[in-house]
Amino acid sequence: MKIAIIGCGHVGLVTGICLSSIGNHVTLVDQDAERVGLLVEGQLPIYEYGLDELFQRSRVEETLAIARDSQRAIGDAEVVFLCVSVPPLENGESDFAGLDAAAGQIARAEKIPRLIVLRSTVPVQTGKQLQHILTVYSGKREPGFSVAANPQFLREGTAVEDFLHPDRILLGVEDSFSEKTLREIYRPLLEQDFRCPLHPGGCPPRKSPELLLTSVHSAELIKHASNAFLAVKISYSNVLADLCERLGADVKEVTRAVGLDPRIGTEFLEAGIGFGGSKLPDHLRGFCRLAERAGVEAGILLGAEEVNRGRPGLFFEKVQHSLWVLKDKRIGLLGLAHKAGTDDVRGSPAIDLFMHFSAAGAQVRAYDPRAMAKAHSAFPAIVCGADAYDVAQKADALVVATDWPEFLKLDWKRIHASMARPTVFDGRNLLSPAEMKALGFEYHSVGRPDF
Repeated sequence: MKIAIIGCGHVGLVTGICLSSIGNHVTLVDQDAERVGLLVEGQLPIYEYGLDELFQRSRVEETLAIARDSQRAIGDAEVVFLCVSVPPLENGESDFAGLDAAAGQIARAEKIPRLIVLRSTVPVQTGKQLQHILTVYSGKREPGFSVAANPQFLREGTAVEDFLHPDRILLGVEDSFSEKTLREIYRPLLEQDFRCPLHPGGCPPRKSPELLLTSVHSAELIKHASNAFLAVKISYSNVLADLCERLGADVKEVTRAVGLDPRIGTEFLEAGIGFGGSKLPDHLRGFCRLAERAGVEAGILLGAEEVNRGRPGLFFEKVQHSLWVLKDKRIGLLGLAHKAGTDDVRGSPAIDLFMHFSAAGAQVRAYDPRAMAKAHSAFPAIVCGADAYDVAQKADALVVATDWPEFLKLDWKRIHASMARPTVFDGRNLLSPAEMKALGFEYHSVGRPDF
């Protein structure tokens, strides 16, 4: 099927490249000339495990193209996926400028594709408004196109796996044509004998994804509701961590036992310095605003947002209390990305911690396996080291701010010998307190006894 993807950010690139890898002919469209230039040169503007491999393969197999002429690309497509950003404004409302511009591009095409699919995370009733604005812009009273919703559930760091091996595929449709078309697009992922392009030698055993058919309104709400519940669950874990610190309990033991209840589950009951990124905090804020507009009390959602906002500051106070004076102290910051597996530093708690330490006069050197270039581009004051051992050299403290698995594999005995004061503040509860104690570290984590 011929598909155009409008918006080549994280969601658009993963969606477009993965759709091309399972047999569709995809054209990527974006208004950012620099981003388009990178793609034409064969470079991805983001890091996501497995994405570059699929990108290069699809280009060779000519199932993926990058459009310099967006009007022609849209006009040639049977289906358009809208993957543009819909960020929050300062008042909490959604900024639909990107979506409006995309609607204008579609309306100006020589032929409007028969199906427009909302892939972006948007407030409820956005699809209805999009249908209206497309009709107005195209000057047609009886539009020959349909609007559907296909919210994405892609986690940064595992987005390619999430796309190719989803637990559910959500289709918000209002007519049989939309349902039939989207079923055909996703058919390979629903088949038991699906050959994953990321694992051509054979996929691990998998459960077929659940195909969910809903109205467009319900699909829009499901995406926001899912993100909001995840945010509440993480923030709840952090409240438990604070209680554990005050009362002498271990949050790892508490959350494991609580999570064994099948009604709750163990996933994402993890305490730390809070969630970040460009999506989850914004989506939570947008959902709060949506509830407010609808006249629904959103106290639990507002509480989750408040808890998360305060996590980096609370952890900074823990470091400050232990080191007493931060001015001129050397601090090694392990991690800059908001989570492992990505180079995205937007909304990163690690960056928030860097700002706190710098404001207190500390000398901070950071290391991240993937995110240093983007971090330095966005925050030129960040000084980066060659590796984790480099930033640990003569440091008064090391702060683990991103849960990169490679930090687990470091030679911590070597790090202990190189530090001025062997003290580790683990904001992700990545390391073992007992092992760190045995190595002679002063070790602090979140919601667990200090050593």
